[in-house]
Amino acid sequence: MTTPKLNLTDTAAAKLTVDALVVGTVQGSDGPELAVGAERVASAFSGDLGKVLSTLGATGKADEVVKLPAGDGLRADVLLAVGLGKPDANGQIGAEAVRRASGAAARSLAGVSHAATTLSALDLSAAVQGTVMGAYTFTAYKSDKGDDPVSKVDFVVDSAKDDTNKSALKGATAIGKAVTTARDLINTPPNDLFPASFAERAAELGKTAGLHVEVLDDDDLRKGGYGGVLGVGGGSTRTPRLVRMRHKGTKGSKKVALVGKGITFDTGGISIKPAANMEDMTSDMSGAAAIVASMVLAAELNFPLEITATIPMAENMPSGTAYRPGDVLTMYGGKTVEVLNTDAEGRLILADALVRACEDEPDYLVETATLTGAQLVALGTRTPGVLGSEEFRDRVASLSQGVGEGGWAMPMPEELRGELDSKLADLANITGNRWGGMLAAGVFLGEFVAEDVQWAHIDIAGPAWNTKGAWGYTGKGGTGVPVRTIGAVLADIAENG
Repeated sequence: MTTPKLNLTDTAAAKLTVDALVVGTVQGSDGPELAVGAERVASAFSGDLGKVLSTLGATGKADEVVKLPAGDGLRADVLLAVGLGKPDANGQIGAEAVRRASGAAARSLAGVSHAATTLSALDLSAAVQGTVMGAYTFTAYKSDKGDDPVSKVDFVVDSAKDDTNKSALKGATAIGKAVTTARDLINTPPNDLFPASFAERAAELGKTAGLHVEVLDDDDLRKGGYGGVLGVGGGSTRTPRLVRMRHKGTKGSKKVALVGKGITFDTGGISIKPAANMEDMTSDMSGAAAIVASMVLAAELNFPLEITATIPMAENMPSGTAYRPGDVLTMYGGKTVEVLNTDAEGRLILADALVRACEDEPDYLVETATLTGAQLVALGTRTPGVLGSEEFRDRVASLSQGVGEGGWAMPMPEELRGELDSKLADLANITGNRWGGMLAAGVFLGEFVAEDVQWAHIDIAGPAWNTKGAWGYTGKGGTGVPVRTIGAVLADIAENG
């Protein structure tokens, strides 16, 4: 994926010589209304811009894109009006609306060489992020790659030399690129992205970013006693890996651990999944992809934190060497788990990783995974569930909502722990019923987190993979959720402890 070249400009939008000029519209009670930043464009337009847009059927609703000739009064060839939706209760247009509108515009600008946008007048960071994510395409395996993404985008601001604007452009670009890095990994098919190749790509990305990277192969995992990763990965000829990535912070800085589930393909193992839609299980490593991308982001933005990622990678396959329902696995650290269902494999590899991560004595731990179908039942395809230590869980959920990823705090009821009791081992990997599956998974993971660590688990089973049509800045396939949430959490810890 090639990111468009992004620039700041303080030239009046109406005087910009570009192929396309983007303006925002708001969904008003009597039709579309021009958003902030579009007024000067409208005054230079040959005619009543609002009336023309209304005649063309524009409403200002979210994701709406209307193209029209710019006319003689503007120096652009095409005027692109993109909907921002309805204002909030205070009459304001939020950052997520700008992000989505910028993404919709970027998707519509495919094949354009040079564009400019006035959406930056509403929120520069959101406009940049939306543009980078919306311009993303994954065509590595297509013979006909279609139109290239827009090559260059200028963001209209009051001052192109202002340090605050420069910083916003840099930070927002880094966040957008981190999301597309995760998307590239998620969208790579499992015949090319398996534990060893995934580990190699993670190591390459990490080392290029200046991170210290360590890769444990299956021999190292056996020596270390990583029973969860080895058990899950034992059914595949493609042996498991565990990747450790480290960003060194300033002396005395807070320590943060990141963990992500890296199941490069999930058949369900012996407890095999139905054939329908099994191809979507290529995305079961989305949590790991998000953590790799977040570590690269942390290095690029040089967060003053000591951040260590522990990323288990395995392929869950049925074979003569696969682990079975009824097996008891000895996890890293010594706890034993009775396997009642081999399709509840993510929590097993994460258990190893969580114990190892806590050995670094972090102040905070964030883990993410496409963990449970119950997340989709409870929260749908766009809302991650956030579980963990109550105070930190709520903090992570709030930050997730602030960046537009919509994380929602969920409980971990104490009574669910009893349902994970096993007659053979310290605990079982599932309960004996279908109720509260997302919550029970969180309770299971909590058994492997050190008591003094503030932690959060982000279940992205639905939000990580878009099987439907494109919307806003999100195309089909990998979404990169929750990279922006993790970036916001790291930034918040760096600033506020």
